[in-house]
Order: sequence, then C-alpha cells, then structure tokens
Amino acid sequence: MEKFISLLAQDTGGGVAGLIFIGGAIVAVLVVSAVILMARYKRCPSDRILVVYGRVGAGQSARCIHGGGAFIIPIVQDYQFLSLTPMTMNIPLRGALSLQNIRIDVPSTFTVGVSTEPAIMMNAAERLLGLAPREIEEMAREIIFGQLRLTVASLTIEQINQDRESFLISIRDNVSPELNKIGLYLINVNITDITDESDYIESIGKKAAAEAIQAARVDVANEEKSGAIGEAEAVREKQIRVAENVAQADKGKKKAEADRRIFIQGQEADAVKGENDAKADIAATNAELAIKVAEQEAAADKGRKAADADRRIFVQGQEAQAIAGENEAKADIANANAQLAEKEAAALQKGEVARREAQVAIQMAQAKAETERLTAHEVVREEIDKRKVEIAAEAEAEKRRREARGEADAILARYMAEAEGIGLVLNSKAVGYAALVQSCDGDARAAATLLMTEKIEEIVASQVEAIQNLKIDEITVWDSAGGGGQGSSTANFLSSLIKSLPPIHDVAGMAGIELPEYLGHIRKEGGAEKVAQNSLEATAAEPAEA
Repeated sequence: MEKFISLLAQDTGGGVAGLIFIGGAIVAVLVVSAVILMARYKRCPSDRILVVYGRVGAGQSARCIHGGGAFIIPIVQDYQFLSLTPMTMNIPLRGALSLQNIRIDVPSTFTVGVSTEPAIMMNAAERLLGLAPREIEEMAREIIFGQLRLTVASLTIEQINQDRESFLISIRDNVSPELNKIGLYLINVNITDITDESDYIESIGKKAAAEAIQAARVDVANEEKSGAIGEAEAVREKQIRVAENVAQADKGKKKAEADRRIFIQGQEADAVKGENDAKADIAATNAELAIKVAEQEAAADKGRKAADADRRIFVQGQEAQAIAGENEAKADIANANAQLAEKEAAALQKGEVARREAQVAIQMAQAKAETERLTAHEVVREEIDKRKVEIAAEAEAEKRRREARGEADAILARYMAEAEGIGLVLNSKAVGYAALVQSCDGDARAAATLLMTEKIEEIVASQVEAIQNLKIDEITVWDSAGGGGQGSSTANFLSSLIKSLPPIHDVAGMAGIELPEYLGHIRKEGGAEKVAQNSLEATAAEPAEA
C-alpha cells in the first residue's frame, strides 16, 4: 500500500494534490462500504417476524427474529418477513355428528395468527414462509373444520348447548395443537348459534316446559283434592249436627247419609289408587328413558371411536406431509452444499431408522390401547345391561308396593267410614233412649215397656208369617163330632195350631218386661198355663165355625 501511494505521488508530481486525491479515494471506498453494510442490516417491525435463511448455523434451517434486527451476509444469507396480522375466518360447520349421533349446525368465527413463541415461530418459518395470506387462511380453515367436527363428536348436545364455556375450552384444546404445528395459534373463538336438523334442542326446551306444567298440574290437583276433602268434611259435620237434632224423626236420612259418606270415601280411595298408578307409570317411563339414554350413549361411543379414527388418520397424513416437506428441503440443501451431502445422508438414515423404530413403538402402544379400550367398552356394555335389569326390577317392585299401599289405604278408609257411621247411629240411639227414659220420669222399665209395645206389631206379623207360608194342598179332617162339650176336632186343630205360637207374654217375660193388662193376662186351667188373648182365639175360631 505504501508502495502504491509512493508511486501515485511520483505520478502526480509528489504534490499536495496527489495526497488529496488519495484521501478522497479512501473516503469514498469507506463510504460505499458503510452504505453497503447499512443496506444489509435489516430491522424487524413489531407486527412482523424477520426470517433469515441460508447459512444460519449448524442444524438450523432458518433464524426467526421478532423485534430488533440482524445483519444479512451477502451471497450466503437472505431474508423474508412473516406478518403477525390476525386472520378472521367464518367456519359454517353444518351436519356435524354429536356424541348422540344427532347432526347439528355450529356456525362460528375463528381468529388466528402467527405465533411469536420460538418453537411455533420456527414452524411458521418452515411451513408458511412465502405463502399468500389466502393460502395460509385456507390451510388453517381445513384444520379447524376437522378438529371442530372431532370436538362436536366427543360431546352430547346438552353439554354443547348448556355449558358453552366447557365447549369452547374443548375446542381450544383440540384446535390449538394442530394450528401450532404449522406456526399459528388460536386467538379467539366465537360460537354464533347452535341448531340441529331434528329439532332436538327445541325438544329439550319443550320437555322442560312440559315437566314444569305437569308439576303445576299435580300441585293444582293436590290442592283441589284437599279442598274437596275439607268441603266434604264440613258437609259431613253439618249433616251430623242436623241428624243429632232430628234423630227420632229422621232415622232413614241418617242411614242415607252414612251410605253417602261411604261412597265419598270409596271415591277418594279410587282417586288415591289412580294417583299411585300414575306415579308407577311415571317410574316406568323414567326407567324406559334411562334405557334409551344408555342406548344413545352406546351409539355415541361408536361414533366417537369412528371420529377418533378419522382424526388419527388425518394427523398421520399431516405428519407425513410435514416429513416429506422436510426431506425435500434437506435434499435441496444437500444439492447446494455438496460437502455436507454425506453427513446429511448419514444423519437422514439414522433419523429414518429412529423414526421407523418410533412408529413401531407407537403402533404397539396403539394396539395395546385399542385392546384395553375394547375390553373397557365390553365391561361398560355389560354394566349398562345389568343396570337396565336393576332399573326395571326396581320400577316393578315400586309399582307393586304402591298398588298394595293404595289398596290398603282404600280398605282402611272404608272400615273407618263404616265404624264412623255405626258410631253415629249408636250415639243417635243413645240420645233417643235417654230422651225416652227422661219422658218416663226416669223409669227405665216403663221406657222398655214402651219400646216393647212398638215391637208387638212386628212380633205378631212374624207369627202370622210363620204359618201363612205353609204350603198345604189338601187338609183331610176326620171329625167324629164327638160330644163331651169340647167342640169339634177341626176347631181343636186350629186352636192348637194357634196355641203352638209363642205367647206374647212369654216373649216379653224373657226380656224381663211385664205387659199392660189391656193386652191380656196369663191364667191357669187344668194345671196348664193359658193366655187369655181374645183377639187371637176369635181369629182361630172363625175358620172352625165356617
């Protein structure tokens, strides 16, 4: 350099002008170098990621920078930017199968963006660099569709519709890992509405409303029953009081009232039995509903397994595509860097062997897990069948217990009504007898005599009835018309027939009662007792004289 400057100084005459020219040339070279260096230093904005690729380090395909900057070495390095602007996508999911095998529509809105976490940011650099925003959005849309279907297939409609927070958490748990594989992360999820083709969700609301209405009707029926019972008791009390005041004049009404109360109690017993039958039917309906739910859960388990199989197939396909892309990138690097071809081929061989061994281990683990899952499914199915039998047996036993309880309550109510009616009759008789004794100045024997007098007509009617029903087609009397002043044998036959009936005085004497004199008296003739009852003897003598 010194030699060049000296020669230049000699050429320029060794003057000051030559030195100035040399200094200007040096300054120009330095300025140009500084400008070139400044042009190769790239700063990263806050809404972007700077991806430096080329020769960035051993075993690295790129270097990602968020914030700050980096110097880009000419020829061996280059750079691109990835935008961090969020992407909002409408996902009109329709006809997705739920855990109950019911197709539902879940229109939603997803907001995703490129992640700034180092591992996920590297995935974005490897898989999204150079793609247009529309291509990135389409890739994310396909992943979200698949994972959203898997999420819906793992939940029942009740879980999706009633617990939206848990549903959103399940979506995040399933969608986020898949988006992270391509360098994206889930920012927000918004479920706009949930509907189904079979109107199952609407039916759930109708069922809840119907249950509330049914409960209200049961309460109204119970209140009406209580009001009817209270009204019946009030009417019964009123009629009992009236019956006590007119006991002597209205005995027939008391008996009719007792019959009415018995009928009312019988009707109430029938109503209780009907309610018990309705409750038993409800228990049977609940048992059938539990059986149907178990069947739906079993069918949903099958759908969930099929969906899980589809998910595993999709994941394996995505992994295969990712591995294929990595292999292509490594092949390009190997072509550009011939010196590293052998080392990279050896590394690729080792990686392939390890991957194959890992796949074998994964397949063995999956086979083991599938065997355990099938065993668990069989155990669950047997447990469900067992539970069905237990529920049916419990429902039948409860039905029989309630029927027996209803019949017992009806019998008890009938007996109580009969006892109550008999008690009222006896109380009324006691009141009447007390009034009768009081009217006889406290003479109980006189009162008994009056009561016996009322029954004489019935006794005589019973005596007449005893002989009037005798079926005698023909009577042949051999009357010798003998004397002796004892009359004909025909008259004696009828008189003896009349005398064979129990005398009224004997019947009254058995009861410890002495009849009045105007009813006749007992006299003895020829050592035998004879009742002087002119009316009876005259009645017996009339046919004899005829």
